[in-house]
Amino acid sequence: MTQDQTQVQALVKTMTDAFMAKNITAVMQSYEPGAVVAFEPGKPISDPEAMAAMFTAMSGVNPVFDYAGHEVMVSGDTALHIAPWQMTGTGPDGTEIQQSGLSVAVLRRQADGAWLMVIDNPHGSRLIHVAAD
Repeated sequence: MTQDQTQVQALVKTMTDAFMAKNITAVMQSYEPGAVVAFEPGKPISDPEAMAAMFTAMSGVNPVFDYAGHEVMVSGDTALHIAPWQMTGTGPDGTEIQQSGLSVAVLRRQADGAWLMVIDNPHGSRLIHVAAD
C-alpha cells in the first residue's frame, strides 16, 4: 500500500476504535466540517450535533466492529475506502445484536496533509430505491 492508502486506512481504524471506546469527540474529529453520514440507508445526516447524538446513541450497545478487509483507492486529494464489516453489541435488554454491511467512505486530504471523511455510508451494500419519474 502507498503512504496515502495507509493513512486513509489508519484514519478509519482510529475512528472505529474511538467509536468502540465511546469517545465521540474523537469520532467527530475524523470528519470534515459539512461531512455526511448515512446512519440509515438513504438518510444522510450532515448536522454535526445530530451526528454526535447518533454516534452517542449507537455506542450505547457497546459495539465491537470487525472488518473483513479494506480497499483504498486514492486519486490526488480524494480517497475511497471500502470495507465489509460485522458488528456485535448488546441491546438494553441484554440481547445480542449482530449487524453487517459494506462501508463506503470518501475522504479528502486536508491542507495539513491529514485525511478526513467527507461521506460515510456504512450501508453501501443496500440500494436506495428511487421512485420512477
